[in-house]
Amino acid sequence: MSVTDYVIDILLILVIFRAVRPHPLTPRAALLPLALLAIAGIIYLRPVTLGGNDLALIGILAAAGIVLGTLSGMADRIWRDEQRRLWFRAGAVSVIAWVAGMGFRFGFAYYAYHGGGSAVARFSAQHDLSGASIWTTALVGMAFGQVLARLAVLQIRRVRALSQNRATHDEMPQRPLDASRERS
Repeated sequence: MSVTDYVIDILLILVIFRAVRPHPLTPRAALLPLALLAIAGIIYLRPVTLGGNDLALIGILAAAGIVLGTLSGMADRIWRDEQRRLWFRAGAVSVIAWVAGMGFRFGFAYYAYHGGGSAVARFSAQHDLSGASIWTTALVGMAFGQVLARLAVLQIRRVRALSQNRATHDEMPQRPLDASRERS
């Protein structure tokens, strides 16, 4: 593993710890995770030729990432402040789901590069996987699934909260600003 590998993996893990502090829930809240994802995609994703069970591996790991990201996004706490702005904060379940996915990828890569390469190669041969490049693609797909699912869940929750606020506001009777004018 290169220094870049360590930095990107650690930054993706630390994203959730940044969210433990309350932050405004806006579309802008998605920028840092999306930027890290784009950088990871540029660095790690290369064209691959699929064969054997490669697509199944990609699908399984992407689905695992989506499940963990959805769980993380659903476990975040969302509330309104006094100015009716939406805020969010990652709780314990959110952090655990996030670290489980990001940590798994980091641990697998570390294992594969530091003594586990022959075991991964045997597993790949036994399960008709084409090799190291497909593992990279599948693990990056897992990261994409996790990050995008969490961001999607949070943004869906944001839009729902905003629409509920509008519906509640529309149902409220309109009162005049100055009640004394109504009496005259």
